[in-house]
Amino acid sequence: MRVLLKLTLDCDPDAAWRALRSPAVLREVVAPWLDFRSLEPGGLPTTWSEGPHRVQPLALRRWPAGEEVVDLRFLEGERDGLPPEVRMLRDGGGATSGPFAAFRSWDHRMAVSPAPGGRTRYRDQLRVSSGSTLGDALAWYPVWAFWQWRGARLRALAPSWAHEPESAE
Repeated sequence: MRVLLKLTLDCDPDAAWRALRSPAVLREVVAPWLDFRSLEPGGLPTTWSEGPHRVQPLALRRWPAGEEVVDLRFLEGERDGLPPEVRMLRDGGGATSGPFAAFRSWDHRMAVSPAPGGRTRYRDQLRVSSGSTLGDALAWYPVWAFWQWRGARLRALAPSWAHEPESAE
């Protein structure tokens, strides 16, 4: 199954890129339906690094719903076979237990690039499969609806990402 978002965000691409790499932004975007708690020593980082991160999804921000691995790669422009000025975050992880483990494969890609007026072109693609045509058909609408929620949250939050704090130097 494939779910797509194509949005223009009211922030510059650098701000959107910082936001995509922020666990705090992830938590804001999925609220109030989900939240994430780190299963790693030290908790959630301020900024995601490449590689695997073990997390526990919390249904309705409260009830544990299994375990997941967020497994990130950061891709940029021609260096990684993308068009110039495109940056992509790719999560190839997935759930290891709980209800989301019904998806046997998980490939989530979020890309940002410049849009006119200093804004950001945002593309989001989720490809998941339960391994069953019937399972995918039953899951499609709830996943699609949640992705629309994420899109609305991204649009609402994007203007707040534009401020980059001054350094303490």
